[in-house]
Amino acid sequence: MEQIINQLAKEFSIRPQQVEDTINLIDGGNTIPFIARYRKEVTGNLSDALLRDLDVRLTYLRKLEKRKEEVCASIEEQGKLTPELKAALAKGTTLQEVEDLYLPYKQKKKTRASVAREKGLEPLALLILEQQLTEPELAAAAKQYINEEKEVNSVEAAFLYAMDIIAEIISDNATYRGFIRKRTFEQGQIRSTIVKGKEAENPELEMYFDHTEAIRTIKDHRILAINRGEKKKALSVKILAPAEEMEEYLKKDILGKQPSEYLRKAIADSYSRLIAPAIEREIRTALKERAEEGAIKMFALNLKKLLLQPPFKEKVTMGFDPAFRTGCKIAILDKVGKVLDYATIYPTFGKGQAEKAEKEFLELIERHQVDIIAIGNGTASRESEQFVAESIKKTSVPVQYIVVNEAGASVYSASELGTEEYPDINVSIRGAISIGGRLQDPLSELVKIDPKHIGVGQYQHDVNQKEMERVLEATVEDAVNNVGVNVNRASVSLLKYVAGVNKTIANNILDYRNTTGPIKNRKELRKIKGLGAKAFEQCAGFLRIDDGDNVLDNTGVHPESYKSAEKLLQLKGIKKEQLGTRGQDPFKDMNYTELAGQLEIGVPTLYDIVKELQKPGRDPRENAPKPHLRSDVLSMQDLEVDMELVGTVRNVIDFGAFVDIGVHQDGLVHISQITDRYIRHPSEAVSLGDVVTVKVLSVDLKRKRISLTMII
Repeated sequence: MEQIINQLAKEFSIRPQQVEDTINLIDGGNTIPFIARYRKEVTGNLSDALLRDLDVRLTYLRKLEKRKEEVCASIEEQGKLTPELKAALAKGTTLQEVEDLYLPYKQKKKTRASVAREKGLEPLALLILEQQLTEPELAAAAKQYINEEKEVNSVEAAFLYAMDIIAEIISDNATYRGFIRKRTFEQGQIRSTIVKGKEAENPELEMYFDHTEAIRTIKDHRILAINRGEKKKALSVKILAPAEEMEEYLKKDILGKQPSEYLRKAIADSYSRLIAPAIEREIRTALKERAEEGAIKMFALNLKKLLLQPPFKEKVTMGFDPAFRTGCKIAILDKVGKVLDYATIYPTFGKGQAEKAEKEFLELIERHQVDIIAIGNGTASRESEQFVAESIKKTSVPVQYIVVNEAGASVYSASELGTEEYPDINVSIRGAISIGGRLQDPLSELVKIDPKHIGVGQYQHDVNQKEMERVLEATVEDAVNNVGVNVNRASVSLLKYVAGVNKTIANNILDYRNTTGPIKNRKELRKIKGLGAKAFEQCAGFLRIDDGDNVLDNTGVHPESYKSAEKLLQLKGIKKEQLGTRGQDPFKDMNYTELAGQLEIGVPTLYDIVKELQKPGRDPRENAPKPHLRSDVLSMQDLEVDMELVGTVRNVIDFGAFVDIGVHQDGLVHISQITDRYIRHPSEAVSLGDVVTVKVLSVDLKRKRISLTMII
């Protein structure tokens, strides 16, 4: 364990004691959000992101240690575990290194070498490897192994079988494998070519029809694109390795003063038949895993930004779900998200229907005094936006609109959860409710949808689904706990992401609210079935009560710190009722170190307590810039080169960012156009939801492509 602690300390540039204490907290059943927020003194103020990474790495290193023990036990059972091999295994830092060392001792399926061994040719193979005999002497030795019963009918046959054994011995050498793998990665290339006859049906893969690129520098998104093409059986993919150099390396290390031609041939066969294909598979797998990890991380980063977008609170909202044939679905939500009204209009069904649609649309706006309209960005979005922009000019209600990402709305509409929430509302209307809800409170609405259906990633259907699910689940959990959850209003979908709360406990909270009424204080949480001492410890600080008995229950102050918070208020002469009221900040110019000592708590905890007391019920999302609202619409035809516009970043990917500039088709800001300073990845300069100023570089109406720059 000490080795793992030191390894993690080195990798994360933190003290071994921090690592050890953090591992103890994780092993003690504490959740990452709880550790990050309420055990800062123990961890040394490590962030939730770092804690997540440390937890993943800890799992890997423990798996590595377990595998080392299994391999050692297996080799020892064979009576072949030498002190040198044991030491080499102990030094291994990756599972690949351990498996390389284990390869010669691993029980293999039937191979050409195992067949040769069964025929008794291993001694001849070792004679050839020793290189002590001349060719005639080897030929004489080989005659001893002729055995018609074992189908070794000639000297040549004996040599061929012996060469199979030599090829496998060379292939199983961990040093050779390690060198060739490293060299191939550094010097090799990956090549993709189009499968004949597949050109017309795969235009999106055009740049990969005949594409060669260095393995060392290929970008993750190109790996994923090539893999997708291969999966579609449209591309043929090969690793081009420096084969001659690799064979020369093997010959130089293996061949002595008196090598036989059989040994030379065995070396060439070992590389071409065994080593090269194995290394190609390993490199392709490593590239795939690296690219998938990058794509999943980018997806998670985009998802977190989307979830933490500022809500449009206290706004009567219209959710507008565009469509042609089936009509546009409209849902009106009051200021807290309750459905007030809904309708279906047909603005694209000829002049008569368009006039009727406009009349009904404006009546809904005026009857409910709608503040903001959320238009889904799916089919007919462009036409719907045009309709909305022209119609709202005819009302005195100061209403604006915004186009929102409707990804996953249809999935939610037909889901079991959608049916439970709105059993008496048609499935088609639920999509409009979801679109409106995700503008009012993105976090509360989007947690109802499987994260992979939200559509803010790249190649999300091509990556390891299990790993993506784990990462996205953690991302949603961090976002939910970062904001906090109103225990009396939250849905089961939101509650189940609170630290320490699972779906069963979330349902029990809902049942308790329905039978007993609103929860008055955090102590009352202990009465909920399944919410024991450990669960209470983990979740209490993240569950908020905005109209309860104790104002501290509407803050992120954990109940374990209530006495310290109350003592602080007493020292400052502040009553709880005064918290959050306007006036001079009573906590200004405090000596935190001295005060923390008086309160017998850590300085980080004191900082957090003060931050919460300054503004009870605060929503950390309120400080983020809100998406850009519109009252008029542009079309691609309106765009001109050098035109400056304000837009909202809708997606960040490896090669740039897509920005909504109000013309239905998002424009691309290539990574080279994001900033005039060097960045390795677009996420270093922009995030999903950012409101940015851009300039039009080019407009391709035929291909519906807009090129933008942020360097103005």
